[in-house]
Amino acid sequence: MSRIKEDCLSFAVSVQQGFRYFKAILVGQAKKMRAKNEKEATEADLIAEKMQVDAADAAERTKNQLHKSN
Repeated sequence: MSRIKEDCLSFAVSVQQGFRYFKAILVGQAKKMRAKNEKEATEADLIAEKMQVDAADAAERTKNQLHKSN
C-alpha cells in the first residue's frame, strides 16, 4: 500500500475516533441531565468513559491492521 494511501486511511480513522469521542460526550451529558439521582449521574459518566475507551481501542485496532497489511 502506498504511503499516501496509508496516511489518508490513518487520518480517516483518527477523524472517526474524534466523532466517536464527541458522541460519547453528548450521550454522557444527555444521560447526566436526565439523571434523577447521583447514582444515575455516575452511571452516565461511566457509560461516556466506556464509549471513549471503546473508540480509542477501535481506532488502535484499525491502525494496527493498516500497518500490518503493509
